Amino acid sequence: MNKTRNFCIIAHIDHGKSTLADRMLEMTQTIENRDMKEQLLDTMDLERERGITIKLQPVTMKYIYKNPKSKLFQIDPSQDQSSKSQIQKDSEIQNSDIHNSIKIQNSKFKIGDEFILNLIDTPGHVDFGYEVSRSLKAVEGAILLVDCTQGVQAQTLANLYQALEQDLEIIPVVNKIDLPNAQVEKTKAEIVSLLGCKGEEILLASGKTGEGVEEVMRAVIDRIPAPEQRENKPLKALIFDSKYDSYKGVLAFVRIFEGKTKREDDIYLISSGKKAHSIEVGNFSPDFKPTEFLKAGDIGYIATGLKSVDECRVGDTITLKADYENKKVEPLSGYKEVEPMMYASFYPTEGEDYNQMRDALDKLKLNDAALVFEGESSPALGRGFRIGFLGVLHLEIIKERLSREFGFEPVITTPSVVYEIKKTTGEVFKIYSAAEMPDPTQIDEIREPRVKLDILMPSKFLGDVMELIQLSTRSEYISTEYIDAERLSLSFNSPLADIIVNFHDNLKSATSGFASFSYELIDYQPADLVKLDIYVAEDKVDSFSQVVHRKNSVAIGNKVVKKLKDVIPRQNFLIKIQAAIGGKILARENIRPFRKDVTAGMYGGDITRKRKLLEKQKKGKSRAKQSGRVEIPQKAFLEVLKK
Repeated sequence: MNKTRNFCIIAHIDHGKSTLADRMLEMTQTIENRDMKEQLLDTMDLERERGITIKLQPVTMKYIYKNPKSKLFQIDPSQDQSSKSQIQKDSEIQNSDIHNSIKIQNSKFKIGDEFILNLIDTPGHVDFGYEVSRSLKAVEGAILLVDCTQGVQAQTLANLYQALEQDLEIIPVVNKIDLPNAQVEKTKAEIVSLLGCKGEEILLASGKTGEGVEEVMRAVIDRIPAPEQRENKPLKALIFDSKYDSYKGVLAFVRIFEGKTKREDDIYLISSGKKAHSIEVGNFSPDFKPTEFLKAGDIGYIATGLKSVDECRVGDTITLKADYENKKVEPLSGYKEVEPMMYASFYPTEGEDYNQMRDALDKLKLNDAALVFEGESSPALGRGFRIGFLGVLHLEIIKERLSREFGFEPVITTPSVVYEIKKTTGEVFKIYSAAEMPDPTQIDEIREPRVKLDILMPSKFLGDVMELIQLSTRSEYISTEYIDAERLSLSFNSPLADIIVNFHDNLKSATSGFASFSYELIDYQPADLVKLDIYVAEDKVDSFSQVVHRKNSVAIGNKVVKKLKDVIPRQNFLIKIQAAIGGKILARENIRPFRKDVTAGMYGGDITRKRKLLEKQKKGKSRAKQSGRVEIPQKAFLEVLKK
């Protein structure tokens, strides 16, 4: 009997995935108590500071199947004695209900059986959905976690649909039942409506206190199917993530679907066509732990020794060199190529740092498969990189990681979505920044990406959200669906450019933080779009150029020039900042020059002496204006980026 289970935890952001994973690690004693800390699987400082999961993180746990009457509950040591007593009393009632509702007595496993549980903790934010999709392909089941103080949210639905597409076994769990404002029955009703399951199939748990977590782990064993035993077949290992190690080369995080592999095997990566000699194999505990071998059904890592990032891609299939040469192996289906939602250009502040920055991006790409970049050059900023992102948070995280891990503070241009251009000749192509826009006389049609926008929110905010959509976007209403009497889902056909930058903050403000949203690309549709150019001291700065809708061009132009006026330092001459479409100026601001009274030290004589000196100063300022370039600080690019 196969006693391995592979599963992941999926949920909306801040619904308690990492905390639940912490309790599982604690209960299985995968981590010593002295080494235990909050958000243990969130290994980056950024994840801890922001309180979000950015990277998927696998871990292998050993679990002893226990008596269903064993203690399910742990008390938070920080609580006082009276609180402990009350919580203990409440928990006994709740645990009894849980035991009575689940048909544990029908379990086919014995008390004391040892199981291997391979867990993949996943992010919840929409910008890191690609991490979730890769995790789902490596497992047979998923815990669907729902915060009972917030209910089903947009990303809950998005992640669930991905799991259902992979035909995974879903275990619904209501989390945070220890909180005073918990709405357990309401949340259970939402899950029943969503999944069509029975109410008694939904588990109740608290990742913080440990209540019900034991029951969740038993459900993983009872409900999630074991991986198929195919150890006698040729090796097939799917790479679902990777990491670079300066001593062992690229570490490929793999799910073994068929066969087995061990240290010193000669391996072959089918898609890239690269041969390698495995230095080490092992699993995650959660640190890298070498083992003798990995077999079908296991999740672990293979140290390939490869030094180039491009040689070990996510979605590739690893097999044994001998099996591939004997034509016994067909590659696994892998992953669909990630499609960035927006692009921005990163330029090193010092031109000689270009190659080092490319190496840094290569290493980030190895650890972030959604990152897409290529080199480009700008007359104003020199050589840099055009980088594709899944959203603004993704952009901020990459910028922070470049700064913290590699010491780069790049200049960032205004982000833009991808547009399709149809020329008068009939040619159709895509542009990734406004600087690539051809002459307007050559353009027959400009098409923008449109997305299906789904917003989940309390029904009392319906008027505020509809007003926000109407005023700040060019969305087209599709439908309204009531989840229950108090919550509803709105759907719109929206321009991606209107959603990608400011919409998240505006929606949270309009709904006091209670709404959530997700979106998926529909297609490209024609729109009345124009290129907005920004001139600083009569020099066009391509980095500030944007593609905007014609009706919004004046408002956007005014905002940009006003922001630039505040952040560009004054000079000894007048600086004009202008926003224009073609030859038509839409907005203008002036940065006044420094004033210096050159006649202050003069005394006596005729007025013509002062006039002569002032004329000389005027000519000097004119020459400075013609020959001197305005130094644009990095802060200016960031301010325009924030819109």
